[in-house]
Amino acid sequence: MMNNKWKVFSLATVFMLLVGCSEDTSKQEMVRQAVAIEQADECHLCGMIISNFPGPKGEHFSSNTESINKFCSTRDLFSFILQPENKRQVKEVFVHDMSKTPWATPGDEHFIDARTAWFVIGSSQKGAMGKTLGSFSSKVDAGVFIEEFGGQLYAFDDITIDIL
Repeated sequence: MMNNKWKVFSLATVFMLLVGCSEDTSKQEMVRQAVAIEQADECHLCGMIISNFPGPKGEHFSSNTESINKFCSTRDLFSFILQPENKRQVKEVFVHDMSKTPWATPGDEHFIDARTAWFVIGSSQKGAMGKTLGSFSSKVDAGVFIEEFGGQLYAFDDITIDIL
């Protein structure tokens, strides 16, 4: 009789440990989301006030911190995340979908996952500190943008420091 109670207790303990471990794993695997750009937020790379400039902005979480880094342009975002010491640390990356928000004042509700976005480099549209990368959720929308403003189309993984 005592042996059966011990087996039940042992199984219950193992079960509780497994449930506890899986909850921690679920919390660690939660994907973080883009956050609103506040009026006084400064660019993580250049220190400029982000909201003072037109064009798409960027945000990124690194794997070694809980805070988000915000950027005044997609160009500054890529300039930062493509640095060798930062590249391995990138966890989530967000950019504005410029097919859904005005270039002059991008809306925070239109952030998308940068890894799935299409980027236009070399257009006539300006962002903070001059040329920037137009970011779009759809390849078709990026193509329409290129017809009007010029530039070349790139996927996230095709962008390098040399291209910038």
